[in-house]
Amino acid sequence: MAQWGIAFRSRRVTIERLFLPTGFTMQRIDIQKSFPFPVTDLFAFFADHENLEKVFVPAKIRRIKDGEGDINGLGSVRRLRILIAPPFEETVTVFVPNERIEYRITRGSPLRNHHGVMRFSDDGQGGSHLHYTIEFEGKLPLVAAIVRAALDRGIRKALDGLRL
Repeated sequence: MAQWGIAFRSRRVTIERLFLPTGFTMQRIDIQKSFPFPVTDLFAFFADHENLEKVFVPAKIRRIKDGEGDINGLGSVRRLRILIAPPFEETVTVFVPNERIEYRITRGSPLRNHHGVMRFSDDGQGGSHLHYTIEFEGKLPLVAAIVRAALDRGIRKALDGLRL
């Protein structure tokens, strides 16, 4: 049975759940990273589905449906296969060149309510900044927490070594 408590935040009282079964709570990854390359180059790299293999190691990724206006744009779908897990698909839901890419898992995942957002900005000195968030829940206990830990660590490591 869940336990309830009171938390004080920003001068208002909210009731929040203090205990939920692990893996069923919303998980969030929030990464901010600056790069020495122009925002156009950074966006182009992340927009190309196949390039994401360098970020989501050891995933195999391929575009299975072209987007509207840009092959990797709005409505495009990529299939990801990670080791022995069944493949799953992600669909691009927002595509604003050099500003934002949003996507959702649309088929075959042990996750639900998945939403990824990549925000790109110019740093004013010829470089760029990426703000990358991913939110999701697990369909089974422990899945979401394990996925969050592995994804967060893997993405940060890949971004630290990213070369365009």
